[in-house]
Amino acid sequence: MWHGRFTQDTSSLVQQFGESVSYDWRLFPHDIAGSIAHARAQQNAGLLTADEFQKIESGLREIENEILEGKFEFKTSLEDIHMNIEAELTRRIGPTGAKLHAARSRNDQVATDTRLYCRTQIGEIISAATKLQRALLDRAEKFAASMMPGYTHLQRGQPVTAGHHFLAYVEMLERDKSRLADCLKRLNICPLGSGALAGSTINLDRQAIAAELGFDGVTRNSMDAIADRDYIAELLFTISLCGAHISRLSEDLILWCTAEFSFVHLSDAHTTGSSLMPQKKNP
Repeated sequence: MWHGRFTQDTSSLVQQFGESVSYDWRLFPHDIAGSIAHARAQQNAGLLTADEFQKIESGLREIENEILEGKFEFKTSLEDIHMNIEAELTRRIGPTGAKLHAARSRNDQVATDTRLYCRTQIGEIISAATKLQRALLDRAEKFAASMMPGYTHLQRGQPVTAGHHFLAYVEMLERDKSRLADCLKRLNICPLGSGALAGSTINLDRQAIAAELGFDGVTRNSMDAIADRDYIAELLFTISLCGAHISRLSEDLILWCTAEFSFVHLSDAHTTGSSLMPQKKNP
């Protein structure tokens, strides 16, 4: 896959160490979407003919469908999702496929893919959190007047309603959703066009690419755009905080299921047993 000064094949040990397609394959829908937007910009700039663009788009769609159907063979010798798709595209449609890489590096390509992936995951997490909130609101309404002990240090402190307890988690999840939306503001910027480090001498319409991919704008500094992953770290922290809140809810339910508390009962469908103790019903 390398050209230019290389005269030897890459060591198999280096390939094994450096490959990432075993896990970054999941970026494929975003990689393909980014490639189509990039190819369209190439066509608009006169680098591709309409026929060449059509071949590239059709070829990428075919590859996408094969991946979705589990029929695509990923090769670790091609390192990552980007080169696996590009190499297969070129194999299928010929030299036109190789034109796709003009004015683009894997550096700005992966930065674009990961931003698109994070954006999709944020949407899915917010949707899941909203569904959980609705379920908690339903329970809160049903048990709005049901009194129960409120605990501190697992000692009874003050009387509360079960509804009030459930609503506490609604509030936590609302803050989690707000933090996720805040993350989205910073990551939803398009780095495509930044190249490997300092852009490209080929001038493509970055604003048009960003608009096609649903970004709010374009990055302003190419070195920052391709080298920083703070948006991923920020999202991971936000997700971990959301996970801590869900863990609190889970621990409450586990505690309430015990014989000592016996506040709630879970169905057999959501419990497990013991291979030795037949009386066990584990949440």
